[in-house]
Amino acid sequence: MEQAVIEHRPLAPERVSALASALGVARGTAEALCQRGYCELESARRFLAAQERHDPGALAGSEEAAARIRAHIRAGSLIAVHGDYDVDGVCASAILLRALRALGGRAISYIPDRIGEGYGLGAAAVARFAARGVGLIITCDCGITAAAEVAQARAAGIEVIITDHHALPEALPQALIVHPQLGSYPWAHLCGAAVAHKLAQVLAAGTPAGAIVASDLDLVALATVADSVPLLGENRSLVREGLRALACTQKSGLRALYARAGVDATRLDERTIAFALAPRLNAAGRVHRADAALELLLCSEPARARAIADELQRANEERRAREQRVLLQAEAQVAALGSRPAYVLAGEGWHPGVIGIVASRLAERHHRPFALVSLAGELGRGSARSIVGYDLLEGLRASAEHLRRYGGHRAAAGFEVSRDRLQSFGAAMIAHAGGAFAAGLPVAKLRADALLEGPELSHELAEELRLLAPFGVGNPPVALLLRQLRADRVRTMGGGRHLRFCVDAQGTRMNAVAFSGPGAQERELLRRGEHFDGLFELELNEWRGRSEARLCLRHLIGTQRAQHAAAARIAAAAEGDHACAAVSAG
Repeated sequence: MEQAVIEHRPLAPERVSALASALGVARGTAEALCQRGYCELESARRFLAAQERHDPGALAGSEEAAARIRAHIRAGSLIAVHGDYDVDGVCASAILLRALRALGGRAISYIPDRIGEGYGLGAAAVARFAARGVGLIITCDCGITAAAEVAQARAAGIEVIITDHHALPEALPQALIVHPQLGSYPWAHLCGAAVAHKLAQVLAAGTPAGAIVASDLDLVALATVADSVPLLGENRSLVREGLRALACTQKSGLRALYARAGVDATRLDERTIAFALAPRLNAAGRVHRADAALELLLCSEPARARAIADELQRANEERRAREQRVLLQAEAQVAALGSRPAYVLAGEGWHPGVIGIVASRLAERHHRPFALVSLAGELGRGSARSIVGYDLLEGLRASAEHLRRYGGHRAAAGFEVSRDRLQSFGAAMIAHAGGAFAAGLPVAKLRADALLEGPELSHELAEELRLLAPFGVGNPPVALLLRQLRADRVRTMGGGRHLRFCVDAQGTRMNAVAFSGPGAQERELLRRGEHFDGLFELELNEWRGRSEARLCLRHLIGTQRAQHAAAARIAAAAEGDHACAAVSAG
């Protein structure tokens, strides 16, 4: 596993005990709440309740935008809903299309092709809308940087309403804008679908269409988890309510998607969204026709929904294969370049639809910002992902003279660069990251939410820790620090990529898994039964109708002596292999 610093802040035991007693929870749960800043009883109760909701009308621009949309509906205007090709953009589009059509509006949808058109409202799309006689364009999850395209639309006599949540540029487009970072809305971190849902609520207030809008919290939850916005504040309550809506959704498209992904609706949680549902919906825009996911979400015919779900399954399998090829080539470049504050990697024919996923995996694995560029002809399309402590958007702004266009936020962004400016862009980006890390290259910091003894581990504690869910950005799964452990019954699974083993923690035995992370030295330490400390998640594993508590290893810390011994054994084995190879070759 990568080098990391595990941070565990000492807390007054009596303070933790008092909170545990007042809430009626285990000490470990109370300590986790305190470590996350919820030491006071009322703040802890508010966090656990997850009931923060704000008036949709307080969202800047929502009332005025709703009034203009109603005017276009009354006039019989053709309304174009222009979305994005990711889960957030597709869900936002579906929410507004359902609301507009329920109100009697003439609405069409448009999802740009990732490869042919790229991100956002484009000039070609505006020209198509003008040719079709569109009177109003509503953007979803995009448009905040489309000043030139908005001007083009206005010149063609088309009104534009922008709904977006991405970082605000210095100069805003000349259009009505609905955006959580404008005005004084209490929660600035809504995803694009949540912004669209707020607008739809204002638009449909007091009409029968309000029930349709209310039923779309399932789409809001999907998008909020998939778009990696902070799962705190209002987002936390939206996902909580949305997960309940997903469990009983009547949308034929979602039910077909569950069946194709093998999802049990009664056990659906944020991980189901992140690892089963979102990848299939995203695959449409990554490697396939971009509007397939939107068609699925709007589909009311079960047979057609099943056919589209099958289509998305095939697209997802193709996406995985392409992603693996790019990942292997990118890792080879990282090895050749050595350590640096940031990486700008490029490849001929890398599929633009998967480089963002690969950049995210590399940033997590190496704890550095990564920008990957797909080269085709004279143009490079890039996707970048960052780490805590580095503002990726600032890095792109500092390198803007070398880019054709860019957009995004501090953690994720996209850009275009000419082939002949790629080297200069890379140098500028790396120099900016080097300045940001002037005090030293970053080391991953892992927070321990609680230090527990083996006897405190239980099925009941695993259930109780779910009170802090939904987990995601800003609210990661609870990490437990356990000391003086031993492992036995170590076996590989998943083609050798993962491990399963049994942990002995001061006489308490529990099954454990390690996904992808352990390197040769850590594996050797586990197999030899050496003492180690570890950072774990305690989760409930559902398998064939049974539920068991198990530990999921996030980071292993061996004693220095044990680490040196394991390294020596691995080196000796490697030398022995080389000697045998030399004799054989002779």
